[in-house]
Amino acid sequence: MKKILIVEDDTSISSELKDLLDNSGYNGIILKDFENTFEEIKKESPDLVLLDINIPKLNGEMLLQKIRKESNVPVIMVTSKNTEADEVLSMSYGADDYITKPYNPTILLLRINAIFKRMENNSAILTYKDLQLDPKKGIIKSPKEELLLTKNEMLIFTFLLANKGNIVTRDELMTDLWNNNSYINDNALNVNVSRLRAKLTDFGYDDAIETRKGLGYILK
Repeated sequence: MKKILIVEDDTSISSELKDLLDNSGYNGIILKDFENTFEEIKKESPDLVLLDINIPKLNGEMLLQKIRKESNVPVIMVTSKNTEADEVLSMSYGADDYITKPYNPTILLLRINAIFKRMENNSAILTYKDLQLDPKKGIIKSPKEELLLTKNEMLIFTFLLANKGNIVTRDELMTDLWNNNSYINDNALNVNVSRLRAKLTDFGYDDAIETRKGLGYILK
């Protein structure tokens, strides 16, 4: 049974989320210690985190940054903030998805299920030049070093790799990532591609992903 950690200080909302998850075949766990939030998340070792932006002590976006330094656990931001800037910022920090309150329970469950399905379908070791991609662990490594990729960065890379040498349109990427274009905007895609480019540059491949203006991207 997949364990989903609820990081939400509103007890009524966290209880509703737990009931929803438990009744849908997941093990919903409510985080209660906001003094040591990051340590509690590591201790619970969840399969996915539902993270509110407005939590005590350390806000959700800062907490997400700390998580991404050590873990590739999927994170869905669940928040009352409903601006494009908040969504882009969350994605840039490594969120796998973003949903606003009041959320539709069915949509939330569909997004959770979609993330777990992507994880299951992307488990084989892949290669790009002298790099190895391990989608299951969320890492990309050379003979000398390795880096963590977010789920979205890994999905973008694997999709481009599967179509290496061919142009991939932005619509194709967005559909592959969220199975529905309305779940992501152009800015969020730009952020994820830019982060992936920066990580490939760290390995010496600063021109690996070429932008074809008005068409899309191509992995060379």
